[in-house]
Amino acid sequence: MTQQIRRDAHKMKAFLRFRETKREGEGRRHFVAWFEPEHYILESVAPFFAERFSDMDWMILTPIGSILHEDGKMRCDRTPCEAPDLKDDVETLWHSYYQSIFNPARIKTKAMRSEMPTKYWKNLPETRLIPQMLADAENRVAAMVALQNDGRAPAFHARHQAEWREREAVTRREEQALEGLPALGRALETCQRCELCRYATQSVPGAGPERARLMLVGEQPGDQEDLQGKPFVGPAGQVLDRVLKHVGIDQETVYLTNAVKHFKFVSKGRRRIHQTPDRTEIVACSAWLEQEIRLVQPDLIVTLGASALQAVEGRISRLGEMRGRIREGSMARPASLATIHPSYLLRLPDPQRAREEEARFMHELGLARDWLARR
Repeated sequence: MTQQIRRDAHKMKAFLRFRETKREGEGRRHFVAWFEPEHYILESVAPFFAERFSDMDWMILTPIGSILHEDGKMRCDRTPCEAPDLKDDVETLWHSYYQSIFNPARIKTKAMRSEMPTKYWKNLPETRLIPQMLADAENRVAAMVALQNDGRAPAFHARHQAEWREREAVTRREEQALEGLPALGRALETCQRCELCRYATQSVPGAGPERARLMLVGEQPGDQEDLQGKPFVGPAGQVLDRVLKHVGIDQETVYLTNAVKHFKFVSKGRRRIHQTPDRTEIVACSAWLEQEIRLVQPDLIVTLGASALQAVEGRISRLGEMRGRIREGSMARPASLATIHPSYLLRLPDPQRAREEEARFMHELGLARDWLARR
């Protein structure tokens, strides 16, 4: 909820547009803006606009209230407002400028809609031009190419086009380098692929070096992971840390993540009780896990528990059948090893059985260590 309100306030600061209105007499210029926030954020964003536009009088009207700034004084009102008919002389000039800087050869509609969702378009003057400019983009690119290669200097144009293609390839590689795990984590913050995002505190991305040889995939964040936004920081994470140290694996060299990125639970009083994610939720999160594997490029993936095994190997995989066996990789996928989730050790009521299972868990992580050492 906090993230949603912060995002709403950020979007209001970014996408609110003032139009100048005519007033009789002389004095300070007067402007009016219309915006449709999702939350009651007027009081929190008002100081930003008051500081930014302190030299003019203005009003911000919204369906949930208004902000008035006049003669250096500001006042907020919760009385709902109706959308005014806003247009000024600068708008035509702004349209011309926006069209002139639009590059049809560099369109990234997915990124554009992610940063500027279409629900804001109706109140932005420039966005009315976008559908038509997108529709004309292909023809404009073709015209640009035809203008460059008019047949008068074919050798020059062929060399020029080859250089242009190489520059584009370099640009794409640079963009891909920048779009690493940090960018993936930022994108994960807005994930709404399943219903779990409505109840969890936050999404929990993976953590670790971007080129880790070993990747450990758990089931989902627990209570502490959900609160802190980091994987394996709760009781199960402490067990895992102890076992990794025992077998000689430095956790700083391991990439830790989960098959499902939001905490699934049921509330009992003040406690939040873990629930196993179902197949729909595992599939919904599979795209995030696939991107992590593609970016990290591990030599070996260790799946911790049945849910992680299904996420990596497929629905029909059985933990009892595959546990403790290293499945060799291919060009399409890394090698993998299936074992239990460390939280399983915490749930065993019999101390002797718990010690036996922990010893087996240590042995299986030792297999992963030895396999990597031979590569």
